[in-house]
Amino acid sequence: MLPSNTILGVCLITQLCVGVTGNSLLFILYIYTFFFKPHFKKLIDSVCMHLTIVNVLMIIFTLISHIMSSFGVTKFLDDAGCRAVLFIFRVTRGMSISTTSILSTFQVILITPSNSRWVWLKPKLSKLTLSSLLCSWLINLLIYTYMVPMVIAKTNSTHFGNGYVDPYCQNKHFGNQNSGSFSSIIFIRDLFYVALMMWTSLYMVTVLYRHHKRVQHLHSTSLSNQPSPEHKATQNILLLVICFAFFYWLNSFITLSSFYVQAKIPNVEGINAILATCYPTICPFLLMKNNKLAWQLTSSFSERRRTCFQSVLCV
Repeated sequence: MLPSNTILGVCLITQLCVGVTGNSLLFILYIYTFFFKPHFKKLIDSVCMHLTIVNVLMIIFTLISHIMSSFGVTKFLDDAGCRAVLFIFRVTRGMSISTTSILSTFQVILITPSNSRWVWLKPKLSKLTLSSLLCSWLINLLIYTYMVPMVIAKTNSTHFGNGYVDPYCQNKHFGNQNSGSFSSIIFIRDLFYVALMMWTSLYMVTVLYRHHKRVQHLHSTSLSNQPSPEHKATQNILLLVICFAFFYWLNSFITLSSFYVQAKIPNVEGINAILATCYPTICPFLLMKNNKLAWQLTSSFSERRRTCFQSVLCV
């Protein structure tokens, strides 16, 4: 029977491969669309492309230290390595939250009815999206620059007390009762973005419901059952937000519990790393559902496979 550390390591590597591959394929798809299929290009694609880059960085810098630890590698990171890895992980995690929030807000403005008070934002959507992403990068970089000096390489294998610790790194003030103050600030920041996502999600559900009721009165049942591209895109964003919220709260609960639990359990941190990267791993596959080029390529592949299978049977 394989030891638990090896099983965890295999799970972490699988998560890394699936997440990086999925996001990389979606990014290549957007690049291909931009250069060779410009008629498929949409304004929202730039936000999704940005999200795929953030997802790849977050997956790599979240899982790499846990993978090394699960296979028994010691002293993988020194102080500088800990600070660099944790800084990139934290910044990309913050950008994942803020980009998903911007994505849901983008979709809300896009489907806003013409008689809404928010309709004036539609012509400014491109500039607003770009400025929002730039501001999010700036805010996250400033917040986590403060955190960098607080992280050092782990001094011993056994830890008892309050504070941040992972396989190779720990909080410099580990065991200090005030060491959770910075985490509280981050939690409040995350709560704001999650609340914005929830509000935009409720607004999208309301708009879709009203649209569905109007269509039922104007068209036959057969037509009303065919959702528009905007309807499909909105449903996709809602699914993305629900997926994010579920894994975010689960990950946050385990993170906060681990922070304040006196005796640290290494395997729990590894499992939490998998949960932390579930959303960026699933994200590209949810976004592909509403991508026309992805559907065309999938349909073309299925058709060729069916043709090859039929030709083999005929022989």
